[in-house]
Amino acid sequence: MSYTVLARKYRPQKFSEVIGQEHVTRTLQNAIEQGRTAHGYIFSGHRGIGKTTVARILAAALNCRSSLKTGDKPVAEPCGVCESCTEIRAGNAVDVIEIDAATNRGIDEIRELREGARYRPARDRFKIYILDEAHQITDAAFNALLKTLEEPPDHIVFMLATTQPEDIPQTIRSRCQHFSFRAVKFDDIVGQLRDLVGREKIEADDDALALLAEAGDGSMRDALSILDQAIASSNGKITADSVRNLVGAAPAHILEQVMQAVARGASEEVLRQVDHLIGEGHSPTHFARQMVRFLRNAAVAKIAGKESSLLQVSSEERERVGRIAELFGEEDLTRHLQIMLRTHGELGYKQEQRFHLELGLLKMAHAQRLIPMERLLGDVAASSNVPGAAASAPRTPARPSIVPSASASTSGGAAEIRRTEAVAPARPNHVSPFAADSARKGGPRQESSADSVPASGPRMVAGGSAPARVIMGAAAPAIVSESAPEPQISLRPEAPREPEARLQPEPKPQAAPQVSQAQPAAAVSAAPIERLQGAVLQALADGNQRILVSMLEAGEWAVEGNEVVIKVSESQTVVDMSLGADARRLAIASASGVLGRAVKLKIVPGATVATTEGKSNGAVRSNGMNSGAGGRSRAEQDSVVRRLQEKFGAKIRTVIDYKEKR
Repeated sequence: MSYTVLARKYRPQKFSEVIGQEHVTRTLQNAIEQGRTAHGYIFSGHRGIGKTTVARILAAALNCRSSLKTGDKPVAEPCGVCESCTEIRAGNAVDVIEIDAATNRGIDEIRELREGARYRPARDRFKIYILDEAHQITDAAFNALLKTLEEPPDHIVFMLATTQPEDIPQTIRSRCQHFSFRAVKFDDIVGQLRDLVGREKIEADDDALALLAEAGDGSMRDALSILDQAIASSNGKITADSVRNLVGAAPAHILEQVMQAVARGASEEVLRQVDHLIGEGHSPTHFARQMVRFLRNAAVAKIAGKESSLLQVSSEERERVGRIAELFGEEDLTRHLQIMLRTHGELGYKQEQRFHLELGLLKMAHAQRLIPMERLLGDVAASSNVPGAAASAPRTPARPSIVPSASASTSGGAAEIRRTEAVAPARPNHVSPFAADSARKGGPRQESSADSVPASGPRMVAGGSAPARVIMGAAAPAIVSESAPEPQISLRPEAPREPEARLQPEPKPQAAPQVSQAQPAAAVSAAPIERLQGAVLQALADGNQRILVSMLEAGEWAVEGNEVVIKVSESQTVVDMSLGADARRLAIASASGVLGRAVKLKIVPGATVATTEGKSNGAVRSNGMNSGAGGRSRAEQDSVVRRLQEKFGAKIRTVIDYKEKR
């Protein structure tokens, strides 16, 4: 008697013996008990998981003769001893016809099937047709079968088994009950293999059985076929090394050593390992497939832990992937897995497989030297808020302003003029999202802007090397040199879009900023109206809102609670045309940054504001005070103003004459 392979010797003969397909077997048994058997079934799924086996068991259950004594009805579980069951198991039943659709796929074969279906079964209840690899049938043959499958005789049952159900026409699928089989679980395969080696009285290591189950890749038949080979190649005991040699897999410690070399960036060691494997006759494609599976397991161990049920590997393999997971981050393992997946796909159609395998492994080693994009963006966000980085980073043209010095003493109410760089108001403390994500994942924490950004004010370097001092009596702090004999300028040469200089005489020491009575005193001292106005106008000027800047510059500013109220002389129509959504957003953000709280912007149109249009050199603004040509003429005659006009080409834009107030 010839030897029977394990896949046939231990083929299930009852529904209860089928492993991993309980959702199918339970449904079929319930349908038989309730008398709801269909005339057409489609069994689809992975290879070697029991599609044809379940079809045979269903045929035996429908034709089992053990129920003749109690009634001529199908049984939920075939007896396995009657004539029908034994003939179906042997494959020579007259009324159960198995057809290999891969070779009998034409329209002529289907016509013969359709003619034979007209006749009643010779002995059993049903005439059953089992079409294996049904997706191979041609479209014309399916069309010939369509009418018979839709309205078959009462004694006919069709069972179509396929691994590619999408290739079966929808018209056929809609006329059958479709059962999708699942890949057998790793633990179920290991348990079945352990039971079979016990029956065969073969000694096998648990790691060897785990390797067999892993090589089966969800297919019980594939695992049994490899087990047959392992039994034949062993001397009474199946070991893990013998199974690896049998399936042509690289030793597990080689995979670990390769990944350790990748972690160190040791490219030469990676190439030596590949040379060693190729020298021993290992296939580059098979090794790349092993590496893909190993990296997947390492990524799962990194995310869910090495004891997770998502890892369907042996205990020894769990320890290996756990050690590798400790060497890499989640992003690194994901990147390596992507590289190796692409390499494995390329090896299928490339001629020089060794070269492409080496290239893929070298890419993994080089990837360790790359800086993550998140860290780079986090560094850029952090460095943009550091004062020292402002000198090297590209800067947009600033809005210049001429502010008075606290120590100036000139006649005629004019003021000493120093030109400084106006800086946008301080933004609220902001932490880069990339730095926050890095901190959440336990990586290097980026420095937040709260630790590196100055509170407010301009970032300037005074002209010359002498120590600088801060002038706080202006609308915004100004940094000037102590020893400069003439006014020093920290700006670059004027850009074409840079607005003209702004002239503000030195205010009286007793003068207080004009604010609304509704504003709290603490808010007034922290953010004067001048600073608020300068910050908002600067933000609007940087946003190319020139018309709105000119309109608001001549208005009356006040802070009332959480509202910044600006009274302008223009009409409501002009205000609506000038104040768009972007301009309102810029103004509110700037004002909120200065005041340190969220505020609203309210522009009151049509208010009475005393203004006088200037000539070519600018406009004269009073801000609610009396002013006229006298203040401008005195400013034009001032020696300091003349020196600035001669040396820098400065122009007088605005004059606030506090002397007229007195």
